[in-house]
Formats: sequence, structure tokens, C-alpha cells
Amino acid sequence: MAIQEDLIKALEDKYEALGENPNTYLKGLLQAKPINYWDYIEVETLLSLQKPRTDFKDEAIFIMYHQVTELLLKMIRHEITQLIEMEEVLEEVWIDKIERCNRYTQMLITSFDIMRKGMSYDDYNVFRSTLTPASGFQSAQFRYIELECTRLENLVNEAGKKRLPKNPSIEEYFNDVYWRDAGKNHKTGEKTLTMRQFEDKYLDSFISLAIKMQGNTLEEKFLSLSDPSEALRETLLKFDVLYNVEWPMVHLNTARHYLDSKGENKTATGGSEWKKYLHPKYQQRRFFPSLWEEIKKED
Repeated sequence: MAIQEDLIKALEDKYEALGENPNTYLKGLLQAKPINYWDYIEVETLLSLQKPRTDFKDEAIFIMYHQVTELLLKMIRHEITQLIEMEEVLEEVWIDKIERCNRYTQMLITSFDIMRKGMSYDDYNVFRSTLTPASGFQSAQFRYIELECTRLENLVNEAGKKRLPKNPSIEEYFNDVYWRDAGKNHKTGEKTLTMRQFEDKYLDSFISLAIKMQGNTLEEKFLSLSDPSEALRETLLKFDVLYNVEWPMVHLNTARHYLDSKGENKTATGGSEWKKYLHPKYQQRRFFPSLWEEIKKED
């Protein structure tokens, strides 16, 4: 009985602190339906989100795989956002949340077996033509994570840096961000339809986020520490390697399986020079370049 009284008192205190009448909420509890799994997870909605454009059965696998990828990216961003919002860098919290990001990224890496081994080679190479000009390149969450993790200058490869003006503005950085090279015709310099659609929908939000993140990216928060622990350094570097090296390499190898395993050198649905674009040596993306410099010094 004492426990029940304590719970009722705690509920009353909660709603009174909000300036609300506790009795109204307690009466509402009498009418509330018990929660169940399918409503809480929105199972019916989730399972209805696959809309294949062809009759090939493996297209549904292709769609679901990419939906799972977007959910994993959302999980990564969920952790990163919490770290960004923290006023103080608490190493124990950072290590815990970046390790979560590492596990999510490892899931992304291993999940490519679904793409490489879980679809018919011949069927994929037929139904993929119906996806043009859509491309995984158009994943905005991937770009949001980049912008939250590191300074814009770290998202410009060496070729792009040669094109940048002195003291570039945020908009000028976006003119030469590494992924824009994948979205233009290198013979004419014109943007592909894939890139034009992508920028029409998301570029303004990318620029707004970049402005918001100035001085507040994970990289800059880390650099503000006078003496970060070895454990934090290792955890951040692991995330950098998993996300910016191992995952792109698995993606590249999967693309090779479907687009070039028979020496056919097929074009990606987005029209990019995928062999060049997907390779980490071309992207040259680093979230925490100072940690990579430390490795070079040790070598």
C-alpha cells in the first residue's frame, strides 16, 4: 500500500510541476488501451512500405535492404546528435555512444552480404534500370552525419581543394565537396539529373546544418579537449575507419560484383564513375584527421 501511495504522490508531483491537474491525467489512465507490440513498432505500416516497380521478386529485397540502411543511419545520427547537444565533453558518455555508432556501422558493413549474396545477379541487372536516376548517393542522412561529425574542409578531397578560393565560404565549400564530383558529367561539366534532384531537395538543408555546426562538430568538440584519453582516441578512430574506409570498400566490392564482375563495366543508376567515386582514396573523407596524423607520426 505504501508503494502505491508513493507512486500516486510521484504522479501528482509530476503533473503539478507542469502546472497541470493530476486528476485529469489519472482519469485518462483509466481509459487508455494497453500497448501492444504491433502498434508500438508500427508493424503494419513498416511492412507496407515496399513498393517495387517491377515483377522481379528480389527487388523487394533491394528496397528493404536500403530501408534497413536508412534506419541504421538514423540510429548513428541519434547518438551523434546527443553528443553535439552536450555542453561538456564527458568521455565516458562519448565512448559509450561512439561505440554504439561503431556497432551500427559494423552492421552496415556486414549487411552488404544481403546485397552481394542475397539477390539474383541476372534479375538485379534487369530491374535496376527501372531505378534510374535514383541512387544511394542521394541518401541525405549520410551527408547529415558527415556534416555533424567534421568540418567542411575535411569533406573536400585534394582535387577539390585546388579549386577552392582563398578563405572559402560555406557555399563555396559545397561547390567542391567530394561527393559533387560523382554527380556531374566530367566531359561537359554539367550536373547529372541525379545530382540536380538531390540538391533541389536537400542542398538548402545541408547548408543550414553546416552553418549550425560551425565550431560544434564532433571533431571540434574533441579538439577542444586538452588531454583526451587513449580510450577515446581509439574509439573515435575506429568509427572513422569503419565509416569512412571499411564501409565504402565493402560498397565498392559489392558494386564490382554486380556491375563489373564479368568485365562489362556497367554504369551506376545515378550515372557516377562508381569505381572512382566509391573508393576511399578518392573520397579522402576523414572525420578526425588529427588522429590519422598521430598514426603517421607513430609509423
